[in-house]
Parts: sequence; C-alpha cells; structure tokens
Amino acid sequence: MPTEAARIHRDTSADPEFGPWLAQASILVVDDEPGMRNFLLRTLGPRCKRLELAADTDEASRKLDEHHFDVVILDNIMPKKNGVEWLAEQRAIGFFADTILITAYADLETAIQALRAGAVDFILKPFRSNQLLNAVARCLDRIRLQRENYVLRYELKATSDHILLRDRLIGESAAIGRVRDTIARVARLPTSVLLTGQSGTGKEVAARSLHTLSDRAAKPFVPVNCGAIPPEMIESELFGHLKGAFTGAERAREGLFLHAQGGTLFLDEISEMPPATQSKLLRVLEDRKVRPVGSEREVPVDLRLIFATNAELEKEVQAGRFRADLFFRINVMQIHLPPLKERDGDAVELATLFMNKLSAQLGMPAVPIDETARRALSNYDWPGNVRELRNLIERTLILGRFPDGFGPGVAEPSGGGGGSLADIERRHILSVLAACDGQRDEAARRLGISRKTIDRKLVAWGV
Repeated sequence: MPTEAARIHRDTSADPEFGPWLAQASILVVDDEPGMRNFLLRTLGPRCKRLELAADTDEASRKLDEHHFDVVILDNIMPKKNGVEWLAEQRAIGFFADTILITAYADLETAIQALRAGAVDFILKPFRSNQLLNAVARCLDRIRLQRENYVLRYELKATSDHILLRDRLIGESAAIGRVRDTIARVARLPTSVLLTGQSGTGKEVAARSLHTLSDRAAKPFVPVNCGAIPPEMIESELFGHLKGAFTGAERAREGLFLHAQGGTLFLDEISEMPPATQSKLLRVLEDRKVRPVGSEREVPVDLRLIFATNAELEKEVQAGRFRADLFFRINVMQIHLPPLKERDGDAVELATLFMNKLSAQLGMPAVPIDETARRALSNYDWPGNVRELRNLIERTLILGRFPDGFGPGVAEPSGGGGGSLADIERRHILSVLAACDGQRDEAARRLGISRKTIDRKLVAWGV
C-alpha cells in the first residue's frame, strides 16, 4: 500500500498571500482523524514542495527518521500517545523542526505544556484554512530569519578579510577563463567539488559562483572555515547539539549542516579538520544524515557540499594527517584556482576594480594607476594573490599614493637581487617580516596571506 502523502498536483510557484517560502517547504501532518488529514492535504498539498501524512505518532517517528521537515503540524489528542508527550520525547532525542499544535480541547495548562515541549504555535479546532496557512507562513519566516542571522553572524566572526566582488570571478586571462568554463559545466550537477589553490586565489568566490549557477541558488550558501573553529567545538558547530549535551549547552541548536538545508555548504580549509570530525564527515557524505551532539536520532540533510584547501591533500594523506577514504570521497571533481602570477593581465584589471570599489567604500579619492604602477602590478609575483592585491590597493588609498618600494624594481627579477620568481617572493616576504620587527601576524596581514603560509615558507627556507 503506498505511503499516505500528498499526491495531487503542486503549483510550486510562490503563493504571494502566504510568503515565497511555502512553495519550497517540507511539512509533516500528524493526526489520527482521516477527515482532518484530508482537509490538510487539500489545503497544503498544492502549496508546498513536500507533504507527508501520519495517522499516529509511531508513523510520524518513522517519517522523521527518513526525511527532513521544516514544519510539523501535530494533533494533541490521539489514541496511542498525545501530541505534547510525543513532541517532548522527540525534542529530547533530536528534533529541530517548528511544530504547530492543533487541538479541539483548549485550556491554559495544555498551552503551557505545549510551549514547554517546544511547540511554536497553537491552533484551536475547528479552524479555517487561512488560519493554518498563516501559522505555517510565520513558522517558515521565523526559520529563515533565524538561519540567515546565524549564518551572517558566523561569517562576521569567522573571517576578518571580506573580499569585495566575492560572488564572481574577475579577469580575462585564459587561466581564469578555464576555471569559469569548468564551474559552468559542473554547477547544475549534484556532484561534490574540491577547490584547490594557494591562499587568496578566490576559492570562496568560486564556491559562491557554483552555488549561484546551481538549482540551489535560492537556498542558503553557508561558508565554514574549518581552521577557524576550535577542535573541541567543531562537531557541535557543524552538526548541532541538544540541550544539556555538554557543559554550557543551555538550549538545543541546529548546526551549520542544517542551516544549509536545501542549499550549499562550503567547507574551507578542509585539511584543518580534526581526525575525529573527518570520520563523522565521511559518514555524513555516505548516509546524508547528521547526528547532533547528544542526539539519538540522525537528521536527514539535503545539500550540496563544496570543499576547499590550500594544502596538498595527497601529501597530507601520506603523512597520516588526512583520511585517505575521505580524500577519495571528496575528490570527485577538482577545480584548481591559479595563482595571480599565472593570470596574465588580471592583476591590473582587479586593481582597477578594487580601486574604484574601495575608494567609494572608504570615501577617499582614487589613486591613478599610471603606466609605472601598471607595469609593477603586472610584473610582481603576488605571493598573497588576490587578497594581497586588495590589501595593497586599500593601503594605497589610505596613503594617497602607492607605498614606498612598490614599483618595477620590486617585481622585476633583474639587478643586484636578481634570481627566480621564488627568490623574489622570498626576498619580499623576508623584507616585510623585517619591517614588522619579526611579527608574523602583522606581516601576514600586510601581505594578505595567512600566518600559516608564512610559517611554512620560513620552515622551507630554514629561517
């Protein structure tokens, strides 16, 4: 016998009366009365993306294990177990969806119990369809705002270098053109993507482009810097936790995987993920379910995963710092972001763009990029890539001129210093480090590269 669910035609266009998010919602109805289930089927079925019906709490529990639901509409008085008791049990083992309780028997004690159990709304029977639809719309708006606010706060906390123009790859070089072509081919596929390249080459920009060109563009894009999360907190941040799961967990919270539900999760600096979390991530990739900390239930997730690293993962695997099975699982489609020095002509184009945007943002007059500056921009090695270029332009605007020492002599491999591009890079990093009195964090900030990059370079140079 087929599962009882909404089988009628759905108009997936947004319903302007009840908000644009209803058409993409997944809803579970739990009610023992066939007539009420049929009424809710006719009311919600044509308006939402997925509607499942359950005749009792046992069937509802099975459906929660199989699918993710944005909203649960729950009857209170049912033969086996009332809705409030079931809701309290589900919250205790891992259940995050907003719940609307419907009942024909209203009293203050029931309302208090429902709120304590985690219901977010309360509707009395009999009710009109508009009452229910408005309640569902309120739930969806609340979910959307909570997730957007959390993701925005996370982005502000996790990164200190918000790069302009992060939603598109700029440049006309053949190297970046090949990257754009590959992104266009893979964007609409469900395939996971691994982005590689040096720090500052635009891996997050590429990830956002993949999301924007995919059929998930209307859903969240959630960037996560795995290296910026303390190892003891990363599991909770990614997968969520229940109330009381650990000291300080005063309430249940969805993790970043659930915040990205339906959209794209971008895991940057994947090589920095602790081994224990690597194991859990591998299971998520295989089962498409996450287990919040302290939860007995695995929550189904539907999202696209994009990974990025500036490390050579093959060497990390050989050194035992990265799981081989996880590497093979994420290395389905690899896109390499070329360093700025290999993008002929792009440095000048990007500098012009940054100059115009940053001058407007800072309220300072743009500094002309004359022929001498253009030649220096084209010849310089850019060890910090696009991020270093952006920082240079901001410094230039603050000073009202290009900084001392920036010019053809810095970039050209001729003269007393001479040598290869690697030699020029070494001299430049060491000179900036010396100007900062050996303070590596400050040197990294000025260069627009990470502290870890400087550490690796100095070890390699024996400094």
